[in-house]
Order: sequence, then structure tokens, then C-alpha cells
Amino acid sequence: MAFDLAELRAAVAHHGEVARVVIAEVQGSSPREVGAAMLVWDGGQSGTIGGGALEYQAAQQAIRQGGFSKHPLGPALGQCCGGTVTLWTESFDAGAVDRLEGETVIARGSGEMPLAVKRLLGCARNQGVPIRPRMVQGWFVEPIAQTTRPVWIWGAGHVGRALVDVLGPIPDIDITWVDTAPNRFPDPMPDGVNALPASDPLRVVPHAPREAAHIVVTYSHALDLSLCDALLRHGFGFAGLIGSDTKWARFRARLRKMGHPDAQISGICCPIGQKSLGKHPQSIAVGVATQLLSLPNSNAGALCPTISFASPA
Repeated sequence: MAFDLAELRAAVAHHGEVARVVIAEVQGSSPREVGAAMLVWDGGQSGTIGGGALEYQAAQQAIRQGGFSKHPLGPALGQCCGGTVTLWTESFDAGAVDRLEGETVIARGSGEMPLAVKRLLGCARNQGVPIRPRMVQGWFVEPIAQTTRPVWIWGAGHVGRALVDVLGPIPDIDITWVDTAPNRFPDPMPDGVNALPASDPLRVVPHAPREAAHIVVTYSHALDLSLCDALLRHGFGFAGLIGSDTKWARFRARLRKMGHPDAQISGICCPIGQKSLGKHPQSIAVGVATQLLSLPNSNAGALCPTISFASPA
């Protein structure tokens, strides 16, 4: 997740002054992750920070109120998530957008910029070290979106972690990592990776870009099947599923009963992992990474039928 400058520029060109509201920090459960943002202008908005009362209140306040604001979702807004969200709101006109040209990372806050923030910006700008949106000593640090490939990894088990280790350092890949609870993820999180804990991952699928690549490696066959169904209904650039040939045969039959035609089901690659590399999680990750990096930016699923895969059951 990163600051989409191109989207902001287009909105300002069309609507004039535009406020950008971004989730700067999350404590507990939240409908969206740190870095999720929406744009608000007089008479309209685009994007989402999670919907419901939080989004309505933030949109109402966006044009006239800037800076940080803290929102307890349960007691104050009646949302079932129950966590607390800190928002950063900032207004932009054409001049403000122009001043961001050429930046790769920005920081916002009050008072003098902390040394820790200066060091983080220096590493990002001068050494190309990837960072994820985060709060650092009261300042919100956020990368500017570059041309990236969105990759969504569903599951933070052994294979999911291996995939993040292999794909995370690649600069043009933007990873969103989804699992059912915060303690499923490593601590600390790798830089440049957007962790999204969701007790019901199916509710997150609609937020994925249509062109995203998805790798489904959860701990549950039932959840794997439900995610395949949801992704087929949502659309994707590429989708890969961990499992055996037997598992995939059963899934194909069940997906047909759910109403998906064979041609559509064939867009999911299963099993994942290149057979010649073996079944170790890192070996599977290398095979999947090789395939993803070989895909063209359009028609991403075209290589699926030509590659042989294997995985641990």
C-alpha cells in the first residue's frame, strides 16, 4: 500500500481541491489496513478506508479538518471491528500535487522531524530501501506508489512466509498479506509488505485490484475453496492455489457446482510450485516467484497452462 500520486493528480485536475484521508495507524481490529486511503472533494469521493460510520464521519470532516484524528470504532462509531484507527487528513490543490513530483517517500507530522524519521527517509531515498506506511515517533511515513505489480498472498504459514521472503525485496512488487489474525504474522513485519489481518478474509477480496496476482496458501482447505470462489467472482490477473492434484480435482468439481464454467476455473493455477525445485516452502516460493516475474503485465494468466507444479499436500 502506497500513496497513489497519479490518482490524486487526476482527482485534483477534475475536482479542484481534494482532501486525502489515509489510515496512519491501527490498534486492534480495523476494516482496512494502514495506508488505505480515500479522496474526498465537494460533492463526491473515491476509494475507501473501510466503509461504515468511520468513512462517513471522515468524509464529512475531510475538507475542513486536517492533520491526525483518532477514532475508536466500537464505542464511538458502533462498528463491530472494535479497534482504534488514527487517520491523517490533508488537502491538495494542483500546486501541492506538483511539489510531490519526484518524491519516493514522504513524512507528515507536527513539530520538528524526529531523527528516526530523517534516517528512514534517507534510507528510502538514497539507498532504495523499501518501506511500508507506518507511524514513527508521531510522524506518518508513507511511500509514493511507483509502477508496481499488486500481489496478494493469502495465508501466513510456512509457504506464505517463504513467498514474502522471496518476493518482498523485489522493488516493483507490492505485497498485501492476508491472514485471519495479527498473531499469524511475523513480528517485526518485513518492510514494504502490507499485513492485513481479517477474521473473515472473504470480506477483503473486493478490495483487491482487478489486475492483482493472488497466491492462496492458507491453513484451511475450506477457506482455500471459498477464496477461489470469491476470486473467480471478483476477477484477477493471476491466481495460484497450493495443493495436490487430487485436491485440485475436488476443487474443480466443487467450483463447477458453484456455477463457474470450466474455462473460468482453468484460470486458477493449481498446484503451485515448480516440481523440479522440490516441495520445501522456499523451493515452492522460488518456483512461484519465477512464474510471477515471467508473466506479462497483461493477460497474466496466459502462462498458467504451460507450467508444471507440485506442492506439499
